[in-house]
Parts: sequence; structure tokens; C-alpha cells
Amino acid sequence: MAALLDLDQLRTFVAIAESGSFTRAADTVFRTQSAVSMQMRRLEERVGKPLFTRDGRNSRLSEEGLKLLGYARKMLRLNDETLAVFDDSALSGNVRLGTPDDYADRFLPEILARFARSNPQVEVAVECAPTPVLTNQLKSNELDLAIITYIPEQHPAEMIRREPLYWVTSSRHHQHEEEVLPLALGRPTCEWRGSAIAALERGARAHRVLYSSWNSTAVGATVLAGLAVSVLPESAIRPGMRILTEAEGFPELPSCNIGLLRSWHHWTPLMDALAAHIIESLGNVTVKETLQIAKPLTAAE
Repeated sequence: MAALLDLDQLRTFVAIAESGSFTRAADTVFRTQSAVSMQMRRLEERVGKPLFTRDGRNSRLSEEGLKLLGYARKMLRLNDETLAVFDDSALSGNVRLGTPDDYADRFLPEILARFARSNPQVEVAVECAPTPVLTNQLKSNELDLAIITYIPEQHPAEMIRREPLYWVTSSRHHQHEEEVLPLALGRPTCEWRGSAIAALERGARAHRVLYSSWNSTAVGATVLAGLAVSVLPESAIRPGMRILTEAEGFPELPSCNIGLLRSWHHWTPLMDALAAHIIESLGNVTVKETLQIAKPLTAAE
């Protein structure tokens, strides 16, 4: 007879994977660290593979651990879903969603409109914050779901959309021609900022960061005012901006990957319902109009 997996062990395993630490996971599942370690030893014995590798003080999933993670999440959601069938209050209440403000501006209108039509009695509490803040809020059980910039090495999320990342400038100004390129970017820990600066340094292009903010509206305002050049994903390009190309001396940037993080603290049918709307809405977003806006003005215009 095949061995049975223990759901408590799987819940602890997912908590470790999400938090990156046995200690933080122990707080999440209300166990001692030694009890958590014992659970993981037993789980590794059950599957017959090592599930973790050490990275300094943190624990990262091994290749086999990453393979187990998806199955563990599915099993826990199915368990919670089964119990929720018998809970008359499961389809009422509220759900907490986090998203960076640039994604909120582009994606939330359709997501919330679709979700409200299917769940008119549900309150959606939205928190706008940068990805690092959102992941910490999810770990501390302050959020149920978070739309984030997906970086596989940092966040074991579900990737739901990939977009090109572009250099952008004002369509009516020429700051991109400055000898020392003025930039408006996110804070130092921003992944897009790191990609932009690394690309400029590889090309030995002189530059300086004049404006930095987690707020995409503030960054976009400096671009539209002709004060600086920035980097944005395809769907975030606004009227009045245009894309700068390699022919103009701006190197290609990596893709922007958007992911969905779900709470491992608990599960509700509302969380799955909202997650489904998020995935479907982002899959339906088109950028044809955005790309037309991004074209540079001609002399006639």
C-alpha cells in the first residue's frame, strides 16, 4: 500500500517554502522550531528525497522540494475546500488583495468589476504597496492574495503574465538625448531599477538617478514632464510616452514577469474565486492600444 502524506507536515512544508525560514514557519503553524524540524525529517523520509538546501541562515527548496510544493498546495486547498463545503458562511465575508500601484492602475478595474458581478456581497480590501512589502504582509497573514513582480529566486509564486520591459521617455521632450541620462526609477531594491542600471553600465552609458519612488504615478509624472527616462512594462505605458529602442542607444531589457502569491495560512472559496478572476483578467489584457500610443511623434505631428 502506498504511503500517505500527512497534511500537517505539508502545511508546515509550504509555510517554510513561503517564509524561507524554519523559525518563521514555526510561528506561522504554532509549533516549536524543533517540532517543525522533526516534521520535515519525517516528510523527507516519507517521500524519500531531500527537500531543502541551506543558504546561510535560510532554507531553500531543493529541486525535489520545488516539485513537491505544487502538489502540497493543491492537496491543502482541496482539504480546505472540502471542509468549506459544509460551512454555510464560507461564501461571505471579505478577501484581502495586495498589488503594486502600477499593476493596480492597469489591472484592478477589470479584476474588481468581474469579481463584483459574481460576488456582489463580498468586500475586497485592496492594499497597494511594492512587491517586497506585499510578500512580507502575506507572510504575516495581513493579506490573502498578492499580485507581485515575479522573481523565481525570491518568491515561489504562480506566474500569470509576462510582458516586455521598455525604456520610455516623453513623446514631446528629448531628455533621452542628454549626455548624462537622467532617470526616474523605483527604490534601490526595485528589480526593474536594477535591470535598467545594469544594462546602462554594460553599455558604458553615463547616467544618474534624479527621481526614485515606489509610486509609479510619481515616476510616470516625471517622464511625462520631460524630466527623466524610466523603464515600464508594456501595459503601463501611458499616453504621452514613447518607447526608446536599441537604435537610439537603449539596450534590450529582460521581461517583466507578474506572479500571484496565495496565503498559506488559510484558504477560503473567496480566495480561489478572486484568484481565478485575476488570472483570467490578466490573460485577457491586450496592449495594442498602448503600443500605438508609444510610437514617437512624426515631424508632421
